Amino acid sequence: MPEMRDMSQMTDRSATDRQYASTGRLETRRGVWGPGPEGVSPTDLLRAAVVSSGSGRILEIGCGTGQFARSVVDEAPAVDYVATDLSPAMVEATRALGVPAQLAAADDLPFADDAFDCIVAAWMLYHVPDLDGTLRGVRRVLRDGGTLHVATNGREHLGELLREAGGEPLVTQFMSENAAEVLGRHFEHVTQRDVETRATFADHDAACAYLATFSPDLARSLPHFDGPRSYAGHTAVLAAR
Repeated sequence: MPEMRDMSQMTDRSATDRQYASTGRLETRRGVWGPGPEGVSPTDLLRAAVVSSGSGRILEIGCGTGQFARSVVDEAPAVDYVATDLSPAMVEATRALGVPAQLAAADDLPFADDAFDCIVAAWMLYHVPDLDGTLRGVRRVLRDGGTLHVATNGREHLGELLREAGGEPLVTQFMSENAAEVLGRHFEHVTQRDVETRATFADHDAACAYLATFSPDLARSLPHFDGPRSYAGHTAVLAAR
C-alpha cells in the first residue's frame, strides 16, 4: 500500500518541519493550479477579501513563500502587513520579497491582545497541533470587529489523482466540509464560498513530481499516462468575524 499522509502526520510538528524546511515543495505544488469551471481562483478571492476590508494592520500566520503577502501589499501598499511562519526558509523567502516576516508558531503568537485588524490563515490550519487553541490565540490578537480570512481544501481535493496512485483522499482536521463549524466555535459570523479549481500536469513526470512533494510512494505507484492531464481540486474561502 503506498504511503499516505494521515491526520497525525499533518499535525506532527517534526513532520511539518521536514515538509517545509525548504521552499521547493510549495513552489512545485503552487505551479500546477489554475481556475476551475467557474474561472475563479481561490487565491484571488482571498486576496480581494483581505484588500477590500481596508484593514490597517494585517497578520498572516503560516505565510509560506510570501507570494500571497506580496500580492496584498502590492494592491494595498498602505497596509501594515506582518507575515509569520514556523519555517526559517519560508521567513527568509518572504523577507526576500520585501514583506516584513518573522518566525512565530501559529499556536503561540508573540503579539499583544487586539493587535491586528485582520488575520490571514491560508491553507495551514490543518497543520496546527491544537486547532481550537490556535483559534483562541487568533481571537486574542484580533481586535473586536476584525476578520479572520481562511482558505482550506475539501475532502475530495485531488481525489481522482490520489486514487489513481493507489491512495485515498486526505482527511484532515480542517476541511471545507467542517471549517465553518470549527470557526463557528470561536466566531459569531462565518461565511464560506466553495471553489472548484484545476491542477494541470504536462505529463506523467510532472504529476509524479507533485505527488513526490508529500508522498514518494504515491509518486512511484502512479500508473504511466501519455500527454497532459488535469484533475479537480476543491477549496473553500471563509471569513470569520
